[in-house]
Amino acid sequence: MKKLTALFATLLSLVVIFPIAYSLSASFFPASDFTSIPARLFPSIPTLENYFRAFSESNLQRFLFNSFMVSLLGTVLRMSISIVTAYTFTFFNFKGRDALLLCIIATMLLPSDALLLANYTTIRALRLTDSYIGIISTSLLVPTHIFMLRQYFKTVSTEYREAAVLEGCSDTRFLTTLLIPISKAVIITLAIHSFSTLFNDYLWPLLVTNKESMRTVQVGLTMLGFSENLDYGPQFAAITVLLTPILIAFIAMHKPIQTSVSTRFAGR
Repeated sequence: MKKLTALFATLLSLVVIFPIAYSLSASFFPASDFTSIPARLFPSIPTLENYFRAFSESNLQRFLFNSFMVSLLGTVLRMSISIVTAYTFTFFNFKGRDALLLCIIATMLLPSDALLLANYTTIRALRLTDSYIGIISTSLLVPTHIFMLRQYFKTVSTEYREAAVLEGCSDTRFLTTLLIPISKAVIITLAIHSFSTLFNDYLWPLLVTNKESMRTVQVGLTMLGFSENLDYGPQFAAITVLLTPILIAFIAMHKPIQTSVSTRFAGR
């Protein structure tokens, strides 16, 4: 049974890794390799031309900068709002708390596409199109983040906060010096998920940006290559460039997450 489990995990890993590996390989293909029969998995003659074309035939540098700004600013605001909201719903008792929390969680059932028209009309009325705030403002409140953080905060004994209050500790200090370090694992995990989600978003940035200088990289990616002559090299090169920061963030944060989780469950 253990061998079957290991085999299944290996096969599943290969399925997940294959598109990433193929994108990296195809980014070095000369144009003729995309039409070769049989299809190739590795370039016949590796070339960096696709990377040069990806940056020279489009404003990829600006698209990348826009995506990083949107993802970074959006993640910071998202996590700040989610942490404060989860803290409020966990440690404060006020009238209508459970009903309000239920309403927030219920919004998870609403399909995001159903809100596109209303959101776009609102952003346009506020004259926030072609701006970073306009791109991220409709996704700052994330019910799943609030719910997960609240569930994690509930595992922390209320006696910690009561003792802190008796010692004259403010809520801000208790949150920043004790609760956030204890919850580091879930916060880092949600932050990485938030960054990658905002970085990979396509439809909403496409709707609220008209100027090319404000396009995000996912939108700008469609301007690369020419499908009619199977010229996909620059697109694969750009995809590889896009994957790099997400993979680096995951690799860099993997050990802190693992350490924090193991420490948490060990009761230390």
